[in-house]
Amino acid sequence: MSYRATDGMFQSVDLERHIRRLHRAVGNAIADGKHIVFAAGSVQLINALVYALSPDADAASPPARVVATAPYYPVYRTQTNMFDGREYRWGGTTAPWANASRNSTDGDGFIEWALIRDEKVAKKASEYVQNSIMGASRDTQLRMLGIVKAMLASLHGEEDIFAFWHGVMSTRWRRLSAAVSRSRRISLQKMAPGYCTYFKRVTEPSPAYAWVKCEREEDEDCYNALLKAKIITRSGVWYEAGTRYTRISLLKRDDDFEVLMERVADLVNAEKYGEAPGSSSM
Repeated sequence: MSYRATDGMFQSVDLERHIRRLHRAVGNAIADGKHIVFAAGSVQLINALVYALSPDADAASPPARVVATAPYYPVYRTQTNMFDGREYRWGGTTAPWANASRNSTDGDGFIEWALIRDEKVAKKASEYVQNSIMGASRDTQLRMLGIVKAMLASLHGEEDIFAFWHGVMSTRWRRLSAAVSRSRRISLQKMAPGYCTYFKRVTEPSPAYAWVKCEREEDEDCYNALLKAKIITRSGVWYEAGTRYTRISLLKRDDDFEVLMERVADLVNAEKYGEAPGSSSM
């Protein structure tokens, strides 16, 4: 299908309208009076915003410094260094791990968007996306339109997707937290309940990922320490969080999550009885 959606434009006006309706209903962002810029995933969208917010190449000011707070996706650094533009350069991390709380989910391979108040910045970001991949394809936008329409139709109903996923993810976080709380070997990041603009009440944490820290001196490489217990994670080294930290995905099928919980329980129980994870006492 063509990349052009409506009146020769690269963005679907109908999709923009439904996105504004969704944000208005959920209450997580003010979309009215702002420009919407689409991109094929968060990495491209962030780089488009970095480009749009940086000074022009012929400006007298020095290049803008691009920084990120650990833990962050490594591609943010490598992509910035790869382009090596006059407008901006990588400036490192903003703070040590102790001041960071979570890492957002990555939506690459999917359409994402930004709400931008400044028209000049929005135009520059949109031009970046169009010049790099001609914008998000029309079929991708049509699929997203169908998803947004389904989400709007289910709001506060029996099939409310937000209520369903909050219930699933908050339960998983609560179970994992309870299991890890019995251990002195590993610990989880601290997450407090917060007010939800959609449910209009304070809700329990429901993260997609859990950051684990290995507390014992000999477990300097937390990734390998958990791997020995048959728990697959992603090392904090990838996110400049250090080897003491590793990330567990909670975005699993129910059966896979149950296997994860069994292996976490084995790890904690082995610690209690002084055994190696996976071993059996005679």
